[in-house]
Amino acid sequence: MKIVVLDAKTLGNLSWEVLKQFGEVEIYPTTQPSQTKERIKDAEIVITNKVVLGKEEIDSAPNLKLICVAATGMNNIDLEYAKQKGIEVKNVAGYSTNSVVQHTFAMAFYLIEQLKYYDQFVKSGKWSESALFTCIDRPFFELFNKRWGIIGMGSIGQEVAKVATAFGCDVVYYSTTNKNLNQPYRRLSLDALLCTSDIISIHAPLNETTKNLISTQELARLKEGAVLLNLGRGGIVDEEALAKALDQKFILVGLDVTSTEPLPKDSPLLKVKNSDRLLITPHIAWTSIEARERLLAGIVRNIEEFLNETLYR
Repeated sequence: MKIVVLDAKTLGNLSWEVLKQFGEVEIYPTTQPSQTKERIKDAEIVITNKVVLGKEEIDSAPNLKLICVAATGMNNIDLEYAKQKGIEVKNVAGYSTNSVVQHTFAMAFYLIEQLKYYDQFVKSGKWSESALFTCIDRPFFELFNKRWGIIGMGSIGQEVAKVATAFGCDVVYYSTTNKNLNQPYRRLSLDALLCTSDIISIHAPLNETTKNLISTQELARLKEGAVLLNLGRGGIVDEEALAKALDQKFILVGLDVTSTEPLPKDSPLLKVKNSDRLLITPHIAWTSIEARERLLAGIVRNIEEFLNETLYR
């Protein structure tokens, strides 16, 4: 088999040597759209994280039998056309749950406890010049007895709910799909969740239902001092409306995803005056060492399953 990896750099420094048991392997750190067709033209298996494989790309690879998506989301693949051509598409689900849950709380604590301010307070020498043994310039609240609202109660949302409950939070949720409703938590309307929650975390996919789900009207419903975290997909939050809201009211916002990635230099999010209220990380919630190792192992399993299925057809 000839295997082509199109964007190996997205998995960091993991070794792809394990793929050589299946045949010849070509590895590209990154692939531009103009390079895709040439690189996959002889491939039987293609591994991609974010490189798009549409009709034209699929047609350029007459030997293609399997597309392995090095992620859970498969919106970068023309799934219908791949099916028409008899090409199997396999993703990896569940590998990043623990990592995303951990990053959710890392962002929450960083914002709630004003850690950037206090770290700079010490390192700038201001604490050394102070007469006090402590500093309470930026008050913070406890999670205990606070309401944590979750938008998207899939596997990640459910795990966030468990951890939030362990901290003593009143967990409520809004379902974007009307699925996963058999939960031990109260289900609320989006409006009720937004206006009563102290912390809100988003763990939903991007689709027609969730695109710009949180915009001007919804942001206006947030409580003063509320924390909004988006670890789902960037397009769920209207970024222009969010930038305005951050300068109009006191809310704290953590984003691990943006509508365009990487974030454009002219993004309104980079022009927020109250930038200390906004934390943005470059889509790293899924990238713990263990999560990436599980992802690579999942890709290997998918190839093994495909080859076994092919053998016994």
